[in-house]
Amino acid sequence: MLPGYTWCNSCVPEYSEHLSPAWWLILAVFLVVPTSVLIFLPLSLLVGVVTGVVLWLGMVGLLWWQSPTVSLSAEGFRAGRARVAWEHVERVSEVDTESARSEKGVNLDARAWLVLRPWIAPAVKVVLKDPQDPTPYWLVSTRNPAAVVKAWKALTAS
Repeated sequence: MLPGYTWCNSCVPEYSEHLSPAWWLILAVFLVVPTSVLIFLPLSLLVGVVTGVVLWLGMVGLLWWQSPTVSLSAEGFRAGRARVAWEHVERVSEVDTESARSEKGVNLDARAWLVLRPWIAPAVKVVLKDPQDPTPYWLVSTRNPAAVVKAWKALTAS
């Protein structure tokens, strides 16, 4: 260990997930390559292929770079840029694939904080109990809502 540095276990997340784009989305974005070839074909086939590949790599890079991270640590729950401390969280519950459609649609409160990705169907609902905050809950996409709830129970049990 380096002098002057201390290890902090509270900073290590109990659960962390990067909401990266699905494989089919990356494949669908690849359609920019043949489109680019068709546009630049009167000029040059090589220009069209190179432009298409560069555009595709740029789009996939932006999709990956803009993907939020969901993490739970001793400090609190983090979804993308937003963070909430555990003393303001009442409960965390699973929203399975079947009920996710209604939670994201007709049952959605307009004041809720949303971190949703269309390529990830299940989610978790983080109900808040902060009287100062008008936000009633967060709705956050996750590929494994059971693991998020399990990590929340483990973190709040101690």
